[in-house]
Amino acid sequence: MRLISHYGRLLAVALVLNGMMHASVLAQQDTKAQAVKKSKVVFQVSDGDSKKWDLTLNNVKNVIKDIGKDNIDVEIVAYGPGIDMFKFESPAASRIEEVLKLGAQVMICENTMRAQKISKADMLDNLGYVEAGVSQLIKRQQQGYAYIRP
Repeated sequence: MRLISHYGRLLAVALVLNGMMHASVLAQQDTKAQAVKKSKVVFQVSDGDSKKWDLTLNNVKNVIKDIGKDNIDVEIVAYGPGIDMFKFESPAASRIEEVLKLGAQVMICENTMRAQKISKADMLDNLGYVEAGVSQLIKRQQQGYAYIRP
């Protein structure tokens, strides 16, 4: 009887240790998954204030530098007077090329372009276009993007 009781205790200890090891492996896997998960951020540009344009571009550069180009998806969504920032004659044009080279994406609202009678030929190269800028912001937030409006 004592022998069975002894084996029962050993079995119980073995089961507890096995459970602890399994939990440890799961915790390590979860930590690795979190480390691999990319950060995502979307910036809104919707007014014509060049100081806010500079702030947005500074924020984009800083976040890419801080988190790392390979660890973050950055998108700028422009609509309303904010699309002036992305025209060829914009004072921010050279800085925009810089953030594009760092890996940021830019999405321009086609509704705004039609309303202001602006064509893609008026805009900088390497930009993306969406039907509605506000809708793009909603979609990105639903996809887990952090939302920033400088």
